[in-house]
Amino acid sequence: MLNTFPLHAFIPTLNPTRAKEFYGETLGLPQISETPFALEFNANGTLLRLTTVQALTPQPFTVLGWGVDHIEDMIGQLIAKGIYFELFGFFEQDDLGIWLAPDGTKVAWFKDPDGNLLSIAEGVA
Repeated sequence: MLNTFPLHAFIPTLNPTRAKEFYGETLGLPQISETPFALEFNANGTLLRLTTVQALTPQPFTVLGWGVDHIEDMIGQLIAKGIYFELFGFFEQDDLGIWLAPDGTKVAWFKDPDGNLLSIAEGVA
């Protein structure tokens, strides 16, 4: 039923100014629009809407992720922009923060300025 319609992704933010810098400048997503209620970015054809909220409790799981070709290279680029990769301690990760999933997928996690957990993964379809 919805398979022919575009997907829109939503992320909450307490501070749209910081979110605009992070998603636009740090991550390099082109900004589409800005209102007092939300920022919108083009995430490779998916509309990413950063909705301004009054309260936010970041979730302990990934809320947004990207499939990448070379995760180690992407981690290096993101670290150069000041992004810190999470080390969880309850499963094995390498020095870059990469976890090797049982199916061979490599995954690493980082947070946006509001504490939303984001990921990059190599080997996903």
